Amino acid sequence: MFFIRVLWSFGLMLLLLLGNSEAQAGELAERLTNFPQWEKLTSVKPAAGDLVYPDWMAGNWQVTSTLVDLAAPLAPDIITPGFEGNRRQLNQPISFLVRFIEVKPQVSGSKLIPKIDNQNQILVADRAFNSLNLSRAYLGNKAVLSVKIDPESPNRQITFLQGERQLVSIVTARATETAPDQFITTEVFQQLFKGSSRPYFNIVESTTAYHQLATSNPAIEADQVTAVYLSPQDPDYFTAGSRPVALYRYRLDFLPPSQQNTSQE
Repeated sequence: MFFIRVLWSFGLMLLLLLGNSEAQAGELAERLTNFPQWEKLTSVKPAAGDLVYPDWMAGNWQVTSTLVDLAAPLAPDIITPGFEGNRRQLNQPISFLVRFIEVKPQVSGSKLIPKIDNQNQILVADRAFNSLNLSRAYLGNKAVLSVKIDPESPNRQITFLQGERQLVSIVTARATETAPDQFITTEVFQQLFKGSSRPYFNIVESTTAYHQLATSNPAIEADQVTAVYLSPQDPDYFTAGSRPVALYRYRLDFLPPSQQNTSQE
């Protein structure tokens, strides 16, 4: 079942304003280097607010996502549903549109307001647009009906799927690191897939390092690892401990799209 993979890499990378939840220097970068030897992060902080991206990520992008590696550290004893099926995605590029927009910061639980002036603006992902495009690229247009973001919290998202199924994603913690021309972020969230005979619940961490290639040629590349952990409700939870049961590594390439491709269907 592909839903276990993070479909919200661009739509739900949320954290406190830059600097408010920074991991220890270099921890996230080192984490990517150490793939697939992972344990749960200890430096993340509770989720609040929205992620502020660097200015060089503003605008519309055509993204190509390629699964380049995957691992099941606890196999054959513990393997998540869909892991073997996801091997078919290995080295198969998938393309979709994403965009990052300027908004006024969210205050007192109010809804984010699109940019209307130059004061106090932050750059965030257009979560509904990005998540819809990403999920439809993998699952098909007919399989994904819509994506809704909680107007009171950017940390909660529901994807409505064909057959009265839903995938609920709630961000619970995150951290970030910054360096010249590089932005690294991680988020931890809960996923609940509803609509089958047995609801499936797990915990997911997504860590992504964005790198600006050149200011003269606006393009970005990213290294992303998605880790799936068992929830406390899972009978194998104590066996797995702090170790992930599935790891997926992606290469992301961002290029400016043609103007006619920037509108959502």
